Amino acid sequence: MHAVLQYTYADDYLTSREAHRAAHLAYAWEAAQRGELLVGGAVGEVPATGLIIFQGDNALDDARRFARADPYVHAGVVVAWTAEPWTTVVGDIAATPVHPHP
Repeated sequence: MHAVLQYTYADDYLTSREAHRAAHLAYAWEAAQRGELLVGGAVGEVPATGLIIFQGDNALDDARRFARADPYVHAGVVVAWTAEPWTTVVGDIAATPVHPHP
């Protein structure tokens, strides 16, 4: 199973993140090392949002737990977040691969 965690950043994200970036990145890398977090990062040249992809049997719960404890969320760098299940059907790591019929 996969889940998508989407963050909405504060308007001053590029400056407000600096004081909390090391803690946020350490927290994210720990989740990655546990095999929960697959990939994540800011979206766009001047980011207003971020996306973090989770994988595993409890991906949605892991995404929600991650957001609730993320230093960026606690510090107000992230002003809103959503976590949704993601039905992956194409690619080597798709949870529910669907192939075309000949």
